[in-house]
Amino acid sequence: MLPKCIEKGKQEVPIQHVIASQRVPVKIWTDDVDERSRAQLANIASLPFIHHHVAAMPDVHLGIGATIGSVIATHKAIIPAAVGVDLGCGMVAARLSLTANELDEKALKKVFDQISRDVPVGRAQHDDNRVLVDAALPFEPGLKSLTERHPQLLKAFGKFSKWTNQMGTLGGGNHFIEVCLDEDDCVWVMLHSGSRGIGNAIAAYFIELARKDMERWMIQLPDRDLAYFPEGTEYFYDYVEAVHWAQEYAMQNRQSMLELVLDALKRHLPSFTVTTEAVNCHHNYVAKEHHYGADVWVTRKGAIRAREGDLGIVPGSMGARSFIVRGKGNPESFCSSAHGAGRRMSRTAAEKQFTEADMALQTQGVICRKDKGVIDEIPGAYKDIDVVMANQSDLTEILHTLKQLVCVKG
Repeated sequence: MLPKCIEKGKQEVPIQHVIASQRVPVKIWTDDVDERSRAQLANIASLPFIHHHVAAMPDVHLGIGATIGSVIATHKAIIPAAVGVDLGCGMVAARLSLTANELDEKALKKVFDQISRDVPVGRAQHDDNRVLVDAALPFEPGLKSLTERHPQLLKAFGKFSKWTNQMGTLGGGNHFIEVCLDEDDCVWVMLHSGSRGIGNAIAAYFIELARKDMERWMIQLPDRDLAYFPEGTEYFYDYVEAVHWAQEYAMQNRQSMLELVLDALKRHLPSFTVTTEAVNCHHNYVAKEHHYGADVWVTRKGAIRAREGDLGIVPGSMGARSFIVRGKGNPESFCSSAHGAGRRMSRTAAEKQFTEADMALQTQGVICRKDKGVIDEIPGAYKDIDVVMANQSDLTEILHTLKQLVCVKG
C-alpha cells in the first residue's frame, strides 16, 4: 500500500497564486516568485504526464529546468533534472540533554574548530586511513550492480571513484553543520548535506541519457532540462534504482556526520545524551506515492514530505531561525512543505552586493566563517524564513524554533 495523504475536510489554505494557463494548474504558496521561476513552473505544468497540478512551496526560486521548492507528481515518467543533481540532499537534527547554561563562548569556539577538523568540508574527503568502512561498505554491492549495467558510470565518477572516502563529509555551497538552542534553551545539533560527488555523478549521467532519448525520439520540450524517462523504457528502472541508492547513501552520510559531530562535542562540552531520535529527511528526491486517486511518482525538488505526523526540518539562513516541524498532510501540496528559506538572489549577485562587513553584521552572535569565501551564503541572499513559515501555516505545525550558536560551512 503506497503512502497516502490524510484527506481532510475543506480548509482555508494560504495558496496565494494559481497559474492556470497550462494543461494543469500551478498552485503557489507565496507572492514572492519572479517571472523566470513562473516560466519554469508553467513549462512543467505543460507536460502531458503531470498529475493533477504542480505545487510551488513558499521558498520557491529558479532552478535548472524545474524550480527549487516545487513538488511534481507524474504519471509513469520521471524528469531526472527535476529530481536534481544532489540526490537525496536533506537534513538531520537531534536534541541533546545539554542546556544553554552549560555552554560558554570559549568551549563553543573549540567545538567549531573540532568539527572543522573532524568532518571534511568543501571538496575534502576522509583520508584512506579514516574511511568510515562500516557505514560505506554496505553500499558497495548496489553500486557494483549498477556499474556492471552502466560501465560508462565508472568514467563519469572520475575523482569520485573513492566514494567510500566521502561518506561522512559535508560538501560546500549551502551545506552546513550547526549547534543551536531551541525555545527552552535546549541544545540541538543540525546538519545539511546529500550524496556528495558520487550522487552528483550518477545524476549527471542519467540526465544526459534522458536528453539523448528525447533527441532520439524527436520529442520537443519547452526546456531541454525537462527531458524525462517514460516508465518501461530502457533506462527508467535503472534510474529509479540509482536514485534510491544515492538517497540511502545520502541518509547514511548525514547519520555518519551526526555521529562525528556528537563525538566532537563530547571532547569540549559537559557529558550529555541524545534525548530525541534524530529527524533525518530528504528534500531532493523522488518516491512512489498515492495522490488524488492515483499511484504516481512524486518529485520533491527542494521540498520535504509533510504527511500528517511527519517530522521535518526547515532551516533558515546563517544567523536566522530554523524550525522543527510536524506535517499536517495537506493534499493540495501533495503532503509537502518548504525545505528552507530559499534564495532571493544568485550567488554571483550576493558576492557583488555584500561585503565581509555585511557578513559579520548579519551573522552577529554566531561562531562561523565570516570571510569572503562564504559571502554567497550571507543571510541577505535568502528569503525571510519567518515569512516562509507564515505562508505554509496550512502545511506544517512548528514544534521547535532553533537559533544558531555555531555554524560550520564548506
